[in-house]
Amino acid sequence: MIPKYRKQFNQDFSQEKYSLLKEYLKQKSGLEPAFRVSESPIFLTKEFESKLIDASESIIDQIKTLSPDLLRKAVPDNCYVPGDTDKPHFFTIDFGICRSENGEIEPQLIELQAFPSLYAFQKVFEDTFCEVYPFLSEIRNKMPHEEFKNYMKDLILGNEHPENVILLEIYPEKQKTAIDFALTEKLLGIKTICLTKIKKNGRKLYYENEGRLIEIKRIYNRVIFDELDRIPDLKTEFDFREDVDIKWVTHPNWFFKISKFLLPLLQHQFVPKSYFLHEFPKNENLEDFVLKPLFSFAGSGVNLNPTKEITDAIDDKENYILQRKVNYEPVFEDINGDFSKGEIRLLYIWRENDERPILLENLARMTKADMVNVDFNKKDAIWIGSSNAFFAQE
Repeated sequence: MIPKYRKQFNQDFSQEKYSLLKEYLKQKSGLEPAFRVSESPIFLTKEFESKLIDASESIIDQIKTLSPDLLRKAVPDNCYVPGDTDKPHFFTIDFGICRSENGEIEPQLIELQAFPSLYAFQKVFEDTFCEVYPFLSEIRNKMPHEEFKNYMKDLILGNEHPENVILLEIYPEKQKTAIDFALTEKLLGIKTICLTKIKKNGRKLYYENEGRLIEIKRIYNRVIFDELDRIPDLKTEFDFREDVDIKWVTHPNWFFKISKFLLPLLQHQFVPKSYFLHEFPKNENLEDFVLKPLFSFAGSGVNLNPTKEITDAIDDKENYILQRKVNYEPVFEDINGDFSKGEIRLLYIWRENDERPILLENLARMTKADMVNVDFNKKDAIWIGSSNAFFAQE
């Protein structure tokens, strides 16, 4: 979408440089990425960036007007965690890169989450693209690494010593995002702890390190309820729903409150019309919509071609939405003259004393399949997987 940089990147690209990109990521983190890393970044114009920011600011404005009582309705009673906060610490917005009916390339909202994505990884990923392809430094994110680090420390550590702050996950070594955990540890000096290793004494939580029990005061939470429910015979000393003396970053309730639950409530030209399944109007055509469960993660349970038989068979219709289909436009040309489609996630933080969230980084995903999920791509495809977006400066 920026011909100058696309042409230069494709001319400079080689398999050796792609291998070098992945090797640098491994050296910096100590781990191989467990997900596919795209060979290429995506390049987006200043005009497209303005559309993204306009849509995001409108979405933020609308969310700020929603009452706590309405948002509370999004949290299933069996998942409610005490000690809720007024704001989510993390706020991410996913947009598909689409073509409008009048032929313009524009963003279309896909989903939004109050859950930390790959913040530490994406910053390192951007840096690494610039190391392997130095000309990219002309259009890199203007936020210096030190400023990014200070924002993350302020948000996650607060006033606590890193020893008393943990990144919490369930079986972290098995997660595809383990590389981000490793880079977060390096960035903040904290440890990644498995939920099964947490010890509880009264209202206090602890983890063990070199034979010492260390009190946990803040939890950088990466556990998803949806995943816990799928683990048979999970044994832990600590249940999320217990009232304990810790500070959540971000509080688990926000996973439900900032989610697909909000999509039917939002209005903007770059927000596709959505309905709760039980409120789907008879004058709409089902084939124009995608069926999505409210609280699934990473695209699980999404049906691109729902039928009346499928929707009629769903008992808990209030836990599903129908979102108008959007047309991802293949605009990212690879070295063979084929084109990939893309999606961009804006990575915000929202500090407790700030009126509005702050945009720190972005995450891009590229695909040649119907869904922007690497699992759906052919194994020999290129220009697919996790990426980063660079924006024109003028």
